[in-house]
Amino acid sequence: MAQQPTEADVLGALRRVVDPDRGQDIVSLGMVKGLAIRDGHVGFSIEVDAKRGQHMEPLRKSAEKAVAALPSVLSATVVLTAERDSAPQAAPRAPGTGPAGGPNSPGGKQLVPGVRHIVAVASGKGGVGKSTTATNLALALAAKGLRIGILDADIYGPSQPRMMGISGRPTSPDGKTLLPMQNYGVKVMSMGFLVAEDTPMIWRGPMVMSALEQMLRDVAWGELDVLVVDMPPGTGDAQLTMAQRVPLAGAVIVSTPQDIALLDARKGLNMFRKVAVPVLGVIENMSYHVCGNCGHVEHIFSHGGAKAEAARMDTEFLGELPLHIAIRETSDGGRPIVVSDPEGPHAKAYRAIADRIWEKLSGDGATRAAPRIVVE
Repeated sequence: MAQQPTEADVLGALRRVVDPDRGQDIVSLGMVKGLAIRDGHVGFSIEVDAKRGQHMEPLRKSAEKAVAALPSVLSATVVLTAERDSAPQAAPRAPGTGPAGGPNSPGGKQLVPGVRHIVAVASGKGGVGKSTTATNLALALAAKGLRIGILDADIYGPSQPRMMGISGRPTSPDGKTLLPMQNYGVKVMSMGFLVAEDTPMIWRGPMVMSALEQMLRDVAWGELDVLVVDMPPGTGDAQLTMAQRVPLAGAVIVSTPQDIALLDARKGLNMFRKVAVPVLGVIENMSYHVCGNCGHVEHIFSHGGAKAEAARMDTEFLGELPLHIAIRETSDGGRPIVVSDPEGPHAKAYRAIADRIWEKLSGDGATRAAPRIVVE
C-alpha cells in the first residue's frame, strides 16, 4: 500500500509557497485553513484579504501544484477564502430588500452578471431524484430555445458531469475565469469537473461556501435566460449560502409522495420562505409506476402526497413524474430522457413543468435582490 501523506508533508510543501505581497510563506502567515487529508486526497483553503482576492489565483495554483507534486498525494483541491471585512457592518435589512448598491456583492457588483433568472431545484432529503429532475427541467427549458446553464451545487456528491454526459476539465483563457463545460446546448459547471469522481470531498462549511461562490463568480456564464442550480439535499450551509448570497428568482421543491419525504420537503420549503426566496412550486417525483408488460399503474411510494402538501403550504403543485427505468437509465448514461426521447410521455411531463416554471419566471421580469437573514 502506498504511503499516505501526512499533515507535516503537506505543510512542508506549502512552506515553499510565498505570498508575493507579504514576502513570507503561506504557512508562516497562517493563511492555510481547514487542511483535510484522506486516502491520499488533500483539501484546504487559503485565506486572503478580501481586497486581494481577485489577484490571488496564481498563489492558489502554486499551492495546489506544490501539494499535488508530493509522491503520496493522489489529488489536491485548494480554494480561496476571503477574510471578513473588519469595518462596522450596516444594520440588517428586511428580507428581500437586498444590500445597498445592488442585488449582489458589495458595491453592487453582480455575482452572476448576464443571468436573468436563477432557479434552485431543491429537496429536503436525498434519494428523491432531485438531480435527475433538475437536469431534465434544464434540458426542457433549453428545448424552448432559451439560453440555459446548470450549476451543480452539490459539492459532496456532484452528479451533473455523468448525467449531462460531459468529461474533462474546464479551461481558463485568462487564468482567472473558467469556461463552463457544455452539452446539448446547456452550459454546466460542477465540482465533478475539478476533482476525480471517486475523490471524497471532506471540506468544512466555509470551504464549501467559498467554492460555491467561485463557481458562480469566476465562471464565464455569459448571457443566460435561466441558471438552474442543482442544490444539495437538506437545509445546511450550502443552501443558506445560495439563499443569502445569490439573487434567486425562486425555488422548486422535489419530493416523493411518502410521508417521511414530505416532512423533509416541508423543511426545505420553509427554509426558502424564511429567507424570502419565492417557492415556485412542488414536484412529486416517482409518483407512480406503470408496468412495462401489462400497463398496470402502481403507486409504490404512495401517491398525491406532494400535491396535498403543496395545497397545505399554499404553493403551486407543478406536476408529477413517474418512477420508470428509462428515466434512470438515460440519466445514468448521460443522455437524459428529454434529449434521448423528446417526444415520449416522460419528456412531455418534464416539458409541461418547465413551461409552467418559465411562465412564472417571465411573468415577473424584475431582478430579485439577494435577501439577508434577519435574526428575530
